[in-house]
Amino acid sequence: MAKTNSRWIILVCVVLAALLAWVASGPYRTIAAIRDAVKTEDAGALARQVDFPALRASLKLQLQDRIVREAGAGMQADPFGAFGLRIATGLAGGLVDAMVTPAGLGALMEGRKTWNRASGIAPPSRRDTAGQSEPLPDPRHRFESPSRFTATVAGADGNDVVFVLTRQGLQWKLSDIRLPE
Repeated sequence: MAKTNSRWIILVCVVLAALLAWVASGPYRTIAAIRDAVKTEDAGALARQVDFPALRASLKLQLQDRIVREAGAGMQADPFGAFGLRIATGLAGGLVDAMVTPAGLGALMEGRKTWNRASGIAPPSRRDTAGQSEPLPDPRHRFESPSRFTATVAGADGNDVVFVLTRQGLQWKLSDIRLPE
């Protein structure tokens, strides 16, 4: 009887360790899936890795904040300036709503394909992707909590872009992109 109980305890420990390893490797698997989807221009595969409502909300706030800060206090105090800011932030929010969707991602990728075709560039095959720049190149990874993971990528201009993944159950999804200042 004691051997049976100890076997069950060992089995439960092994299953829990495997589950913990699966969840802990989730952000890395999600980043790899995002890279593959971007390289192959597969909007459907990319859409499965993104929490669109959270990403849209975050990007809207960042863009609206940037517009207001760039305008300055003088523009905000002027009634016509405040009206202009309201229109500008609304347009920015509408742009985010239109682009940060599965259809928007598909349109962006299709636009890129169309541009490449018009430019005489052949669409990449899986074998041709070695010459392309790597999506999310050399990110610095960090768990901020058991449910939050960041991948920080240095931009071409030297500013960092932070990709935030959050855990939803056992699955990880891109939920925020912190744009550089």
